Amino acid sequence: MNSIYANLQNRIKAAVIDSILLIVMMYSITEILKFFNNVPSSLRMYLFILFFFLYEPLMVSILGFTAGHYYFDIKVKKENNHIKNIAFPLAVLRFILKFFLGWVSLLSVTGTVKKQAIHDKVVNSVVLND
Repeated sequence: MNSIYANLQNRIKAAVIDSILLIVMMYSITEILKFFNNVPSSLRMYLFILFFFLYEPLMVSILGFTAGHYYFDIKVKKENNHIKNIAFPLAVLRFILKFFLGWVSLLSVTGTVKKQAIHDKVVNSVVLND
């Protein structure tokens, strides 16, 4: 089976879709919480962490894709086994590296045969066209 690796353009578009979705989810939660009296700040903090920091790692480790990936028919898989999703701790590490390296990490995609970003190389993942 010959795998087709996702191109930079689709990966960027997927990231933009996911960013917009996160903003909408966070705004929606804020609006919903306005209907309740005395919402603890800790609950607001936990919801923010859940949506912002765990959305991508949970989706990638469980499903192999985020909403943006799904829309553009791309999936994140293990480099050595394109059927299996990456483990949750690796998905978290991948997200943290992606977050801190930003666009620099994505721009490295064009320089590799498997079109891996820096965060993909570190956790041994690849992004494939579905």
